[in-house]
Amino acid sequence: MADSSRASLVDGYPKSRDEAGIGAPALLPLVASGVGFVARDSILLDHVSLTIDSPGVTVLMGPNGAGKSLLLRVLHGLIAPSAGSVSWAGRAPDDTVRRRQAMVFQRPVLLRRSVRANLEFVLKQRGRVIDPGRIDALLERVGLAGYGSRPARRLSGGEQQRLALARALSLEPEVLFLDEPAASLDPGSTVTIEEVVREARAAGTKVIFVTHDVGQARRLADDVVFLHRGRLREQREAAAFFDNPSSREAAQYLAGDIVV
Repeated sequence: MADSSRASLVDGYPKSRDEAGIGAPALLPLVASGVGFVARDSILLDHVSLTIDSPGVTVLMGPNGAGKSLLLRVLHGLIAPSAGSVSWAGRAPDDTVRRRQAMVFQRPVLLRRSVRANLEFVLKQRGRVIDPGRIDALLERVGLAGYGSRPARRLSGGEQQRLALARALSLEPEVLFLDEPAASLDPGSTVTIEEVVREARAAGTKVIFVTHDVGQARRLADDVVFLHRGRLREQREAAAFFDNPSSREAAQYLAGDIVV
């Protein structure tokens, strides 16, 4: 007889939501302990320690060069830190954990295939069922209904980013990383992306979102992580951060001043 205490585990990890159902354990808390990253003798992340244990949207903010995108990749396990550690519910961000997450980069990486084939490929790679109706629904949700047969790389910048978001959501991730997905996009694409982020949050997906856009952060954030020169300056609930930032650097940033 199988050991029932292991029935909900895969390789020692709790099953993902699609395998174990709504009651499956979440990947949170996310804990970064003393995370550092050094490249070419430059300290890009400097002993960053934080805990993210609440649902909703966590926004990473800070001036250019603060380390936001780098930290996002370290948290996702795409880059190993030079120092410190990252854990998800006490587990390292290995392949098993990353399979329960998805990431959309600032510049989408799309296959030289049709729009529909981009979604089908990632689902096949993850061993997921390819449901044509669900693919159609995802494409419609991101404003790409009727685009399925078009070459993905011939879409406009905003359309490509919306496709990348649909592809990430097709995997039903428990955690969705977004690295400035609306940077330099047209207003229509930005509105669509923000709406989809809100829907993902409402569906229970944890979203960790990098943006330079203070207005966008105000609209989406439940809590804010503020970085400056690779250091964590603030981590606060969004309303408190925007109304009364506790660090000089954050106050300057929100005022639109140059932060040095």
